[in-house]
Amino acid sequence: MKQYDKNSLIGFVLMAIILIVFNTFFFPEVPQEDVPTTTPTETAISETQIAETVIDALTIPTLNDSIISEELKATFGIFAAAAIGNDEFQIIENDKLKITVANKGGRITSVILKEYQTYDSLALDLFDADSSRFNLQFTTGHNINTADLYFVSEQRNNTLSMKLKADDSHYVEYLYTITDDYLIDFDINFVGMESIIPSEVNYMNLEWQMKTPQTEKSKTNQDMYTGLQYQYSSDNEVDYLSFTSTDDDKINARLNWVAYKQQFFSAIFIAKDGFDKPTYLTSTKSERSKFIKDLATKFELPYGHKRDEKLSFQFYFGPNHFKTLESYNSGFEELVPLGWGIFGWVNQYIIINLFDYLSKYFSSYGIIILLLTLIIKLGLSPFTYKAFLSQAKMKVLKPEIDKITEKNKGKDQMKNQQETMALYRKSGVNPMGGCLPMLFQFPILIAMFRFFPASIELRQESFLWADDLSSYDSIYNLGFEIPFYGDHISLFTLLMTVSTLLYTRMNSSMATGQMAQMKWMMYLMPIMFLGFFNNYAAGLSYYYFLANMFTFTQQYFMKILIDEDAILSQLEANKKKPAKPKSKFQKKLEAMQKQQEQKLKKRK
Repeated sequence: MKQYDKNSLIGFVLMAIILIVFNTFFFPEVPQEDVPTTTPTETAISETQIAETVIDALTIPTLNDSIISEELKATFGIFAAAAIGNDEFQIIENDKLKITVANKGGRITSVILKEYQTYDSLALDLFDADSSRFNLQFTTGHNINTADLYFVSEQRNNTLSMKLKADDSHYVEYLYTITDDYLIDFDINFVGMESIIPSEVNYMNLEWQMKTPQTEKSKTNQDMYTGLQYQYSSDNEVDYLSFTSTDDDKINARLNWVAYKQQFFSAIFIAKDGFDKPTYLTSTKSERSKFIKDLATKFELPYGHKRDEKLSFQFYFGPNHFKTLESYNSGFEELVPLGWGIFGWVNQYIIINLFDYLSKYFSSYGIIILLLTLIIKLGLSPFTYKAFLSQAKMKVLKPEIDKITEKNKGKDQMKNQQETMALYRKSGVNPMGGCLPMLFQFPILIAMFRFFPASIELRQESFLWADDLSSYDSIYNLGFEIPFYGDHISLFTLLMTVSTLLYTRMNSSMATGQMAQMKWMMYLMPIMFLGFFNNYAAGLSYYYFLANMFTFTQQYFMKILIDEDAILSQLEANKKKPAKPKSKFQKKLEAMQKQQEQKLKKRK
């Protein structure tokens, strides 16, 4: 017999044995016709229900208890039951915020600021579930990460309770309380956990992470102002990680709060009793990501093994509006980059107050910037007049200075400088007279440079062709990118550049000495700024353009008021008068020049 015939025979024999055994022991008996207790339909239903009951009551629990639960117990211990659940979401809100809290992790997964929108008119969500993490990590003999477990929610008016339960007497509770403000109270309550957490454990870790989404028109500008900042408890000093590159730090000091700051909005985590050290901070720059930066913090929270223990925190989710942040009296206002030293003071005490005052009476921010520029230029007009008068005197003396320069051409330049200074002294002209008044205008210039890109009031405010004064204005998209310039043409930046070049040309006729030799540099600077300002806030370029135009107007009237012939006559008269005694500065300067001359002679 061939091999495949043997296999066939064996197969038939086995099938016959199976049929005989099945029919003998497992085939259901046929009920007797003379004692029908139920109808055939009822019999079928009854048997079906019994079968389903047996499967539900025995098979599924047996599988869960023997396979799933044992695995969960090995991983989560006493919190194994909390590892199973369905995703649910609770919402707490007021007129300013809509906050979504997930039962998995008990964490905030979405914060929508109702008063604002993204650059493309969508609801402004500071972060979402997929790009954020909030995880309390502790041990019960098993490493517990709350982000992996399901909480039980209970909402009462403006308070939301999220409980991670071992049972009704042993749980961790997140308690969120919202009022009518941007602040949310957040308490972590430990109930009965002292018998679960080992006695040698006196701290636990809290991880907070958020990838900041693009909410503004210019991703480049938003990136410049997005980063991680924090405040020390000892002196309330605010520090930060690098805004321009990936950075991390371990802070071995107590902190009051940590802020995930964006260009115009912030998420701040505040500890009412301070964060114990150390705190680990990380800011990761996301070059090719749809997110701006990945910000992460790891805190160490103390645990004292009390019967009912409470840690109190707060969240701030809101705008980077200077006076709003200042009202909390917690140093939050330092998140608004107004500049350091005198530049910050100018913005804080002058520009912001002027801006707020004008905002009460005018709704167009283009008009507000126009009036703000006019007020600033009028306030600085005495200094502008002194600078212009000094330039006029230098212009009148220019022919004589040129003669001195020509006479000493190819000779000792030290002698040329001495003769020039002697001419200034006899004429009563201070060569620094045009520079000193400009020093008073310089803080305003820099302060405005910091103010406009950081001013949330300008966000999404349109004027003329600009659709957002806090971002660049574009009259034409190139379709390709020019290095150091961009992929669009900003008209306000062009106007600012042209007006600056005209202003430079107007003043170059008055330039003398080294300034005259550096004319090319004076023309080069506006061209260099063209590329930088092309991608910057349109409000800033608009302000600088207006400032140039007001300066032209001032100089036009000053030229009418200042008579150069009268100035020349006055300078000639000054030459005939006895020279004024040298000041200490002049004496010191001449002594230094003599020392240099002696050193040069010795070298020769």
